[in-house]
Amino acid sequence: MPSLKAMLSNLKAPMPLGRKVRRLVANNWTKIRSRSSCCGHPGEPGC
Repeated sequence: MPSLKAMLSNLKAPMPLGRKVRRLVANNWTKIRSRSSCCGHPGEPGC
């Protein structure tokens, strides 16, 4: 299971805010849909 520290460090990724928010929502939606702790894109916001 990913830690809170890892999630926060992924949010510091150098990308535009709009893209970061879209990735955050999409990756969390993927985790919810698949009932998994990882979306399959480690290092991206929300994973």
